[in-house]
Amino acid sequence: MLSLLSWPGGCATERGMSWAQAILLARGLSRGWGGICGAALTGAPFSQPPPQSPRGLHCSSAAHNSDSSLVPRPPEPLRKPAKALAPHEELFRQAPDGARDKASFVRAVQNFGQHNVHRRGHVDFIYLALRKMREYGVERDLAVYNLLLDVFPKEVFRARSIFQKIFIHYPRQQECGIAVLEQMENHGLMPNKETEFLLIQIFGRKSYPMLKFVRMQLWFSRFKNINPFPVPRDLPQDPVDLARLGLRHIEPDLSARVTIYQMPSSKDSIGTADPTEPHIVGIQSPDQQAALARHNPARPIFVEGPFSLWLRNKCVYYHILRADLLPPEEREVEEIPEEWNLYYPMQLDLDYGRSGWDDYQFDINEVEEGPIFAMCMAGAHDQATLAKWIQGLQETNPALAQIPVVFRLAASTGELLASSGLEEPSPPPPEEQEEEEDDPQRQQRGQS
Repeated sequence: MLSLLSWPGGCATERGMSWAQAILLARGLSRGWGGICGAALTGAPFSQPPPQSPRGLHCSSAAHNSDSSLVPRPPEPLRKPAKALAPHEELFRQAPDGARDKASFVRAVQNFGQHNVHRRGHVDFIYLALRKMREYGVERDLAVYNLLLDVFPKEVFRARSIFQKIFIHYPRQQECGIAVLEQMENHGLMPNKETEFLLIQIFGRKSYPMLKFVRMQLWFSRFKNINPFPVPRDLPQDPVDLARLGLRHIEPDLSARVTIYQMPSSKDSIGTADPTEPHIVGIQSPDQQAALARHNPARPIFVEGPFSLWLRNKCVYYHILRADLLPPEEREVEEIPEEWNLYYPMQLDLDYGRSGWDDYQFDINEVEEGPIFAMCMAGAHDQATLAKWIQGLQETNPALAQIPVVFRLAASTGELLASSGLEEPSPPPPEEQEEEEDDPQRQQRGQS
């Protein structure tokens, strides 16, 4: 442009053309610079000015005096992201017979790796597969979890520098890997060497999924067998066996005897069972039988329940046969020899110096309750079913025929809901069968 302005030679027409071209070029540069400055002031991204077509001298100046390029354009509205899970859902529906088993699940994961060589959308697919595992019954299969970890691309998300190790490198992928390990932890699965090899190959040793793996290896080995009353992984499907298992976990006395008072009626050809004959399973220890034999026949005993008991993902209900606490004047204090006392010695013959601030009494929080004579689990929670249990107890407890029995039954409140996929049987029928002590007409006496 300077060369055009300082060109000494040339005719007037040529000089006029040079001046016109210089003016047009300067105007275009000023417009481009103004658009860049306007975008910088408003925070919008820099946009390149649109290419202008060459204009002649006789073009109208009104078409070129517009300052629309100086005004920043409003940001375009964000488009809604397309659902990335829609194509992955089809992978789990390609089973020819519609079966939902381990083979169908493994086939869906393998189809994702075959049709998507670059593994695009692998994070969304893994999250979807984690939600589908319970439907296919593979939530406790370690090989399936290792197969999901194998979906991640290898040697891509590993940290290469110290800054990538300090700041989370590929955070979304690392969170997805931690989600796989957390679901394994929730189902009590211990990761193996194959899991460790996959995590090192995918994320490296200095990563959060690998840190989660190390913590699982440490604490799982310590807490795996810490429960003194372990519950089997696969619970029995038979209600009688499930009731026997639940009663064994409630009763601490190993000498207690489990008795089946009534078996559930067999199903007919239609497949419906007779609701008038539910199962009744009870448990009673020799000490409870002796306490029931010494019970005063003038004082009633009570049948209370139902109370809920969770065995992993199943909820069962049980009832108890108990009595009220005796008044202090009628209690018999049993003297325990000092050599039999396992809690603390009766006397402390120590020569240590004690001050006035020393406490000579042991602080033991004890809640006094009445004795419990027996427990049972039944398929129904009505008074007629529990009366059959009382009649069965009279065969081994003859003193029960002379003791009045009061039924204190309440409907299940349903406080424990199956919000996380837990199974809960149908609650007891909401029958108002709660007995009041001040109403003598509603007291039922057990008869042999």
